Amino acid sequence: MHTKGQLEWRIRSIVCVLGLLILVSVDGADVPMTILSSAVAIGAVCLDGSAPAYHFSPGSGSGVNNWLVHMEGGGWCRNTQECLARRDTYRGSSKHMPPLSFSGILGNQQSSNPDFYNWNRIKIRYCDGSSFTGDVDTVDPNTNLHYRGNRIWLAIIQDLLAKGMNKAQNALLSGCSAGGLASILHCDKFRSLLPATAKVKCLSDAGYFIDAKDVSGGQYIRSFYQDVITTHGSAKNLPSSCTSRLPSGLCFFPQYVVPQMRTPLFILNAAYDSWQIRNILAPNNADPEKTWSECKLAIKKCTSAQLNTVQDFRSEFLNAIPRMGSTSSTGMFIDSCNAHCQSGSVDTWFSAYSNSIRKTPIGKAVGDWYYDREVVQLIDCPYPCNPTCKIVKDD
Repeated sequence: MHTKGQLEWRIRSIVCVLGLLILVSVDGADVPMTILSSAVAIGAVCLDGSAPAYHFSPGSGSGVNNWLVHMEGGGWCRNTQECLARRDTYRGSSKHMPPLSFSGILGNQQSSNPDFYNWNRIKIRYCDGSSFTGDVDTVDPNTNLHYRGNRIWLAIIQDLLAKGMNKAQNALLSGCSAGGLASILHCDKFRSLLPATAKVKCLSDAGYFIDAKDVSGGQYIRSFYQDVITTHGSAKNLPSSCTSRLPSGLCFFPQYVVPQMRTPLFILNAAYDSWQIRNILAPNNADPEKTWSECKLAIKKCTSAQLNTVQDFRSEFLNAIPRMGSTSSTGMFIDSCNAHCQSGSVDTWFSAYSNSIRKTPIGKAVGDWYYDREVVQLIDCPYPCNPTCKIVKDD
């Protein structure tokens, strides 16, 4: 037998657990994946030839005609060997994609995503290795590699238009890392496909990769991107506003594309982006003695000389982004964190403990910019001044 007090305690405990389960089911449940089988007929396929995929959480209430399309990140493959290594994984095939849930900018809780929680929210899976820019018609039967990233992007956008995005009142194209670069490269095209009356903007999270020399004085990232463009046949799908002025290899770098963009852009990036420090500033081939191995893992492990080099990299990054005040349509949140991708988790997006600049969390900054509530151009002080920074894993 239980006393009255014990029964009340058990009831309260059950109610509490049920409340937590309900919260998890709403904010953390897997979002169904749509396999776009019809895209195969037009050759819009992953590296292995499988159909592309996306996850779709429909909008509701005031957000039913608002669309947030977010592109997954995951690096690039620059040659046959690297693309083969991806082909039979979730980075190259929809057959191997694990389920996923939405959080951060894609979350469905008003308290943690007040400006976008009830929009139609989509995450496009990344399985082409070219930031959705590739298009090579020929397929080598020895490798069965399909370089069709641009076709994937167009096929999925057309599918979304048919599902109601052609009536969009508000739309935001976003992405993280390689997806963040794609949000820049496809931004004006996205704008052109939506109703002229719609408010359309783009957000690049950790996608502003800069054209910088590495610690050996070489230009590793330039040659890397040129190889990606050549392998995937990407040149014809890069913004013509850039390729008409510069070699296509430079048009993978946002600093040469953004000045000619017509659609408003928000740049969310860490000035000490962990991927860029590891792969642009100190790639392995530029550091054969591995003197940068500890520093690349965490800035706090850098020597004083290395820290000076890292601070110079920050200065180079700031020189590569649009000048503050040059246009109010460009939003910026450049923090001093050693992070990569900060919009995908509620912890960094919009919570009491989120990465912040001048007490403004990322989610609020993006929302204020999107709805024109204020001009948002926030640039943090140099490392190590920001105590809100958290370590964020690559997408």
